[in-house]
Amino acid sequence: DPEVGVLGLPDGVKFVFLDVGLAMIVFTSILGQLTAQVNASHMMIDYINNYFALFTLHACMAVEISGVMHSSYLIRNILSVISGRPIASNEPPREGFALAFFWGRVLMSLAILGFSLAVTVVALLQGDTSASVKYPGIPRGLVVVLLFVFMAVVGMREGMQIAFFAVAKLPANQRGTSFFGRKTCELLFKGNGQNLPGFMIGRQLAVVCSFFLVGSYTSLTIQPGTGDNIFGVSDGAQAFLNWGFQGAVVTTILASISWQLVASACPVAFLNNPFAYVLLVVALFLESTGLCSGAWV
Repeated sequence: DPEVGVLGLPDGVKFVFLDVGLAMIVFTSILGQLTAQVNASHMMIDYINNYFALFTLHACMAVEISGVMHSSYLIRNILSVISGRPIASNEPPREGFALAFFWGRVLMSLAILGFSLAVTVVALLQGDTSASVKYPGIPRGLVVVLLFVFMAVVGMREGMQIAFFAVAKLPANQRGTSFFGRKTCELLFKGNGQNLPGFMIGRQLAVVCSFFLVGSYTSLTIQPGTGDNIFGVSDGAQAFLNWGFQGAVVTTILASISWQLVASACPVAFLNNPFAYVLLVVALFLESTGLCSGAWV
């Protein structure tokens, strides 16, 4: 509410920090991600030498075993065929039940992803998401387009970090095969290499900002019991969807894992994209502002 005072701050400051969300973006970036990443990079063994790290590992493995995200493996396999590069793995080839179980989870994941996309797009077109509440002046069709644009921007940044670490192992003359590819790598590895950690900080700030926007596009505002449930699902199912499960599936697969797999399969080609250079410059600018320098304390 613009009429409510907060710590006596001027309206302009309240707009930037609260309405735009800069306060939550910086708070999440520093305390929720960058601080942990900085500590882990300096104290790798000590960082995981606790039961919470073990619990986190098992929780992540449980999600992977469930197969909800297995459609990402299909994307990886398709990219392997297209690029002509075999998938390096220490696991033996799947046979029999293991093979059937794997592809069964892939099909299940594709079904979940398709349903999640359908729920998200239909809700956006019907004005049943937080985007219609926060940005009522934006046409609903444009909101759908912006959702995929923001996911593409997030995906580019997710893939860039994979590609950067991959090309770091290559000789300088092999890091880019196009004008923008060479410009990107020259800027990244310029001087003593400080631009790489600088990119990681700026990238994290931009990713958090983008995810806050995407989150408002994928969160539903339908109240169960009003008869307006999406696709006529039960009130219990609608309450479950209101938790944001479909948004988590869509963004994880389409705005993160898929792009990382593309970058890992073709890192040089990924960086030849001119958008990679633009996003690198933006990330370095964000890092230079010092908004997230508190993570180093």
